[in-house]
Amino acid sequence: MSLQELVSDTRPISVSFEFSPPRTSEAEESLWKSIRRLEPVAPSFVSVTYGAGGSTRERTHATVKRIVEETTLRPAAHLTCVGHSRDEIKEIVRNYWDAGIRHIVALRGDMPDMSGPYRPHADGYASTPDLIRGIRTIAPFEISVSFYPEAHPDSPNFDHDIELLKRKADSGATRALGQFCFYNDYIARFRDKAAAAGIAIPIVPGIMPTTAFRGVERMAARCGAAVPTWLTRAYGGLDDDVETRRIVAAAVLAEQVHELRARGFSQFHFYTLNQANLTYAACRIMGLVPMGEG
Repeated sequence: MSLQELVSDTRPISVSFEFSPPRTSEAEESLWKSIRRLEPVAPSFVSVTYGAGGSTRERTHATVKRIVEETTLRPAAHLTCVGHSRDEIKEIVRNYWDAGIRHIVALRGDMPDMSGPYRPHADGYASTPDLIRGIRTIAPFEISVSFYPEAHPDSPNFDHDIELLKRKADSGATRALGQFCFYNDYIARFRDKAAAAGIAIPIVPGIMPTTAFRGVERMAARCGAAVPTWLTRAYGGLDDDVETRRIVAAAVLAEQVHELRARGFSQFHFYTLNQANLTYAACRIMGLVPMGEG
């Protein structure tokens, strides 16, 4: 499939976008510019992340509530097991429902400041399947969960990740969103292994823009995502050349979407990093025409 064919491909496709809650007034302005830039693309949903240990709980709630009130978008709020008792989770979930939010991204979560291995709250949920079942007792949310194409850093083996996703799906998860991965073979392998295990929910690749390549390398090291040698070489010597990095990032992203579509994927989850232009360009490359322009 050439770039021309990719743009012209009329097969059904859907995208979703992930944002982070702002920490400063300047970051809030940047976030809302990104939201407004991407809103016309009509994503299936947009998600708002949750800090390690629930550290951005209030900002996440405020952001998704404002999205409900001021946009046409369907927001999904991240929610983690870590750092919360069952009663606190119940309160958070009820508040989301009352605010008009109908979609939660249920995650185990990381310890505050990424401080060591996961330890469940003494009065909380021990795992994501437990959290999903808890949410289901409160309200009929749509529930997305995560998967790691290269296996979670805490996982003993790849098969454990497949088994865990099966338990998440059996508990009521409706979609699996991928950790970013630059090896399309791994993403396709996970999808095929999941299908063989009887997992019927959509397996959605996570797409990460690489403009801020040094930051991507740090994130990859934390989550166990391999960075290909060719990608490191592509960014060599460009630390102080942001314009060239943007061009390289656009080419990298277009190629990954191109290859994944050829492998049969039709849903994509973009980690926007609250920077919308590259994601917007990717959507145009995928043939998505913003509302009012078709």
